[in-house]
Amino acid sequence: MKEELNILIQAQYPLIYLVTSEEQRAEQEIAKMAQHRGVFIWTVTHGIVEYGQVRQTTQHNTVSPESAIEWVIRQKEYGIYIFKDLHAFIDAPVTTRWLRDAIASFKGTEKIIILMSPVQQVPIELEKDIVVLDFAMPNMEELDQVLSQQLEYTRNRRVSSEVRENLLKAALGLTIDEAQKVYRKAYVKSGSLTQEEVEIVLSEKKQLIRRNGILEYIEEDETIEAVGGLDELKKWLRQRSDAFTQRARVYGLPQPKGMLILGVPGCGKSMIAKTTSRLWGLPILRLDMGRVYDGSMVGRSEANLRNALKTAESISPVILFIDELDKSFAGSGGSADSDGGTSSRIFGSFLTWMQEKTSSVFVMATANRVERLPGEFLRKGRFDEIFFVDLPTSLERQAIFKIHLNKRRSEISRFDTEQLAKVSDGFSGAEIEQAIIAAMYEAFAQDREFTQLDIIAAIKSTLPLSRTMTEQVSALRDWARQRARPASTSVAEYQRMEF
Repeated sequence: MKEELNILIQAQYPLIYLVTSEEQRAEQEIAKMAQHRGVFIWTVTHGIVEYGQVRQTTQHNTVSPESAIEWVIRQKEYGIYIFKDLHAFIDAPVTTRWLRDAIASFKGTEKIIILMSPVQQVPIELEKDIVVLDFAMPNMEELDQVLSQQLEYTRNRRVSSEVRENLLKAALGLTIDEAQKVYRKAYVKSGSLTQEEVEIVLSEKKQLIRRNGILEYIEEDETIEAVGGLDELKKWLRQRSDAFTQRARVYGLPQPKGMLILGVPGCGKSMIAKTTSRLWGLPILRLDMGRVYDGSMVGRSEANLRNALKTAESISPVILFIDELDKSFAGSGGSADSDGGTSSRIFGSFLTWMQEKTSSVFVMATANRVERLPGEFLRKGRFDEIFFVDLPTSLERQAIFKIHLNKRRSEISRFDTEQLAKVSDGFSGAEIEQAIIAAMYEAFAQDREFTQLDIIAAIKSTLPLSRTMTEQVSALRDWARQRARPASTSVAEYQRMEF
């Protein structure tokens, strides 16, 4: 990104939109690229001031955006003019017109306006004249400088290369300011910066990620063995457990893009996604698409998505988990009258990112209603594989009963899981778990241990989803039979059944 920005400045592009919340770091980089040009900064609070001056003097009467742009047009000297947070005024017809006048007057000069804002908002009148860039998050080299400064300040220079690398990796995805604060916090809590402090940095990083409300750092204690059945899906995941290593790149393997898991609700789709994090040894971030949409400001939703994806890329390799994708993008093909076209733009931006991303971000998505998914998601190449998770077979139900009984009792030999599997025909994994819990409540209320008969009674009093939503389950199976890969080798057993 820095190289691209430098090229645009040297090529005298008149109007550049830099999307970033790191104003100070961006200003420093632009100042390095300015060469013989002067650098000036505009804010609505101080007007235009010259960058780097110890005593900043506001240029006369340049507080309003219009007067500031007019002042820039009148200047005969070469210069780069940074306008901060102009997005709040850019839709005003007068401001847009002044910017277009500035672009026209800059021809043959070396004057450049850079709009710097955390929110991307470009009026249609400027779309042909503006170049939009995302200012990348700090890389390992920049974070290493921050760490070196902290070590120098604390006189803690005896840090092994392994600990140093781990501290840097733990801070990936943070801004320079955030990295400085978490390194200071780690030192204050322990008085040193060692391997133990890596966990402090990671813990603080998780809080910073959660703070934006769009990405959630998921911590899953269960392993993939806690999911019953799905042997084909597990095999596929195990084969790719080292897919993001340098060894895989040397071998010539491309980085996995992602996978879509379709299936009946309650059959372990979300659980398999979360436990993949431990299997692969990668962090997992949940993208809450509901919180991406923000109607409070035009362009805010798109900025939310860009910031979330940029954060995920900055801490890659990482798993980006999107639960119930069918609900997240169900309205993407709807009328623009309902939300001003926001859903369509969000959907288009996400598809473009998936297609063009080069970072090690593995998208793991789940869906229950395939008919609600836009066709663009399902075409070949968008995901590495599309798996279909059907209702568990008899053997899989036995495994699920054993898993949930072992979680609650150390000795389960008194339970006949084969009989329980037969009685629970048509039940999902979630419904099996709830039947066990219902049996436990029944026995607990009578102050005794729960038994096989309690579980059978709970099963017989439950109407499973496969019977209440027979048409939906059948339609999903019909679609998946030719278009998706079965998550279990014996899935054909249930594909032939009729409810």
